[in-house]
Amino acid sequence: MRLTLPSPPTRPEPALLNRRPLTRRPLTISADDSGLVAEIEAYLASLPDPARRPAPYVCPYGRTLQPWNAEYPLPGRTLWDRLTRRPARPLPVSAAQHLRLTSRFLTQHGWLQGAMWDQAGRVCLLGAQAAVLAHGYGSPSTVQTARVQVMEVLHATGRPVSSPDEYNDRPSTRQSDIHRLLEQAALRARSLGL
Repeated sequence: MRLTLPSPPTRPEPALLNRRPLTRRPLTISADDSGLVAEIEAYLASLPDPARRPAPYVCPYGRTLQPWNAEYPLPGRTLWDRLTRRPARPLPVSAAQHLRLTSRFLTQHGWLQGAMWDQAGRVCLLGAQAAVLAHGYGSPSTVQTARVQVMEVLHATGRPVSSPDEYNDRPSTRQSDIHRLLEQAALRARSLGL
């Protein structure tokens, strides 16, 4: 006795169910290739839009990095400066503002001991003051007043040295010490109206 099993029903393949017949339009290219451009634009328009566009990252715990001279305008050359081919006149800043700019410059470019600057762009205290002056903020008398305030703070806090540069180059001095010194000198200059 022989048993025969019924054959399974035939179903079309799933991949064949979802296929649509291909309809090709003839490619028309004019002398300026506008047909090809139109076909590419139609293809790009048929693509779905991305679900989310990435937004720039903003840290919830602080602000974005600012340049060292963020709150101060850049010195601009006047028409007369351009005609006479001279650099822009420096922007007037107080000694307290100069000291804060010096601290910001050190933060952005790095601190150095034993030299005014190196090839990596790091600077010492004097190099940072010279760079702030060279960028057009203040005058040589502003820098001199700021250095006097730094010396006053050094002597008042029991660190007698012959110059701020000697304190900068001491092996025990750290970058945080320089920033603290500049902040104290800026507060002193501000309280004196300098």
